[in-house]
Order: sequence, then structure tokens, then C-alpha cells
Amino acid sequence: MHNEKKGIFASVGAYLLWGLFPLYWKVIQHVSSEEILASRVIWSFILTLIFVLLLKQGKTLISDFKELWHHKKSFWSLFFAAYLVSLNWFIYIWAVNHDHIVQTSLGYYMNPIISVLLGIIFLKERLSKSQIAAFVLAAIGVTILFVSYGQIPWVAIGLALSFGIYGLLKKQIVIDATRGLVIETMFIFPVALIYYVYLYFQGNMSFLHVDMKTNLFLIGTGIVTAIPLILFATGAQNIPLYLVGFIQYISPTMTLLLGVIVYHESFGGTELVSFSFIWLALVVFSISTIAEVRKSHRIHQKA
Repeated sequence: MHNEKKGIFASVGAYLLWGLFPLYWKVIQHVSSEEILASRVIWSFILTLIFVLLLKQGKTLISDFKELWHHKKSFWSLFFAAYLVSLNWFIYIWAVNHDHIVQTSLGYYMNPIISVLLGIIFLKERLSKSQIAAFVLAAIGVTILFVSYGQIPWVAIGLALSFGIYGLLKKQIVIDATRGLVIETMFIFPVALIYYVYLYFQGNMSFLHVDMKTNLFLIGTGIVTAIPLILFATGAQNIPLYLVGFIQYISPTMTLLLGVIVYHESFGGTELVSFSFIWLALVVFSISTIAEVRKSHRIHQKA
């Protein structure tokens, strides 16, 4: 019971922090999205590496890397996962700083349903009738936006797909979240560093060239990346997956409210109808997931 309470607090903390992300990225809106991403990778790597070393897990980190190298499929899965999550970070940062916050929330509302679809395609998982209904409702919601905008909501689809495939790849790799983040960011670290050198020689670098506030916020991108991920890992280890699934809707709901109330992004009748279909899909999806979990618990207890 103590562990479950700890898990709930950790998960809620992670999603609350993720929900507040737009406020953070808006502060450094004057920095290019590419430089923010490069900073996020560099400082996430440096700070999580320091954290792992402080926990005296340096040898374990080396063992993790050697283990990955021996299992080439896991190694390359994590490698591609690292670049996918970087793409996800870039789309999110770009979207927030170009006034598409509402679309980012749509992307993360769609994410669990996309994950289920990927499970069917790649893991040969089967859908229940309720889950099929949820997927159809979500598809209707996205189609309404597509028709009303006259264009595909690329930000939402890009976020949902990149994070969904990232989750699919990570699902097949067993590794500690903090040490895993060190290895993931290590894969992208050289590219981020090369990009920073390029920015320096082009004379377009904001870090150390604007003001102290910008410098601190760029360094802080590593902290705001690592803390929610560590909290999320703690939560996922101590509470059932369906509960994590419920809690995850905190983040896109907060993002949606920030986009509409704080940053005055458009949210008219069309968006309301579209989101209503997606919210209904999530209700159907969540209820069917809980019913299945309870059913499997009963079968397990009888056995």
C-alpha cells in the first residue's frame, strides 16, 4: 500500500511537470527550437550522468551498456528510440514556440490509442470491441480537425506517432530509467555537440551570447527533462499500468488549458467537437482496459 501511494504521487508529479512544459519553453522562445533541443540533449546527458555517478552506479551503467552491446537488437532499438524521442522533443518545442499548444495536447490525447494500434500491427495484439470503438471515435475526431483545417494536424500526429513508436521500442528493452536516459542521450550527444559548434561558427548561438537568464534556462532543460522521467519510472514500477494510463491525461489537459486560457489559442466549436470525440474515445478505452484488468485478476485468483 505504501509503495502504491508512493507510485501515485510520483506519477502525478511527473505528469504535472510535463503539463507545465509550455510555460518553460515560452521563456526561451527567442532561442531557436533546434538550439533548445541540442541544449536539452547535452544537459540531460551531463546532469543524468552526474546523478548516476553520485548514486555510485557508474559500474552498473558500464555493465548496462555492455549488456546492450551483446544484444544487438536491444542496442539498435534503444539507438533508434533515442532519435525518435529527440524528434518528439523537437516537434513539441517547435509547436509550443509557434503557438500550436492545443495541437500538442491533441497529440498526447491520441497517444494511448496510437500505442494500441502499434501493438496490433507489430506485436500482433488483439483489440476488444470496446477498444475498436474507441479507435474509431478517435479517428472521427482527428478527421473533423483535418476537414475543418483543410490540412492534416501534423503536430498532433507527429507527437503521437513518435512517442508511440518510442514506447514500442522501449517496451522491448529492460533497463533502469535513469541509466537508460544517460545511454539514450549519449547516442544523440555527439550530434547535438556538432550542431552547437556549427551554431558557434555561424554566429547564431544564444547560449553565452544573450543573457544569464537564457543561459540558466538552457542548462535547466536537462533538469526539466530528467526529473519527470525519473518520477515517471518510480510511478510505473509501483502502480498498475492502467492507473498510469489514467493519470497520463493530466498532462494534455493542463497543456490544453494553458494553450486556450493563458496563450489565447483558437479553440472554437470545431475543436470542441473534435476533442469531444477523442475524450469519449479515451473514456471508452479506459473503461474497457480496467474491465479487462479486473477480469484477468479474477481468472488469475481462481487459478
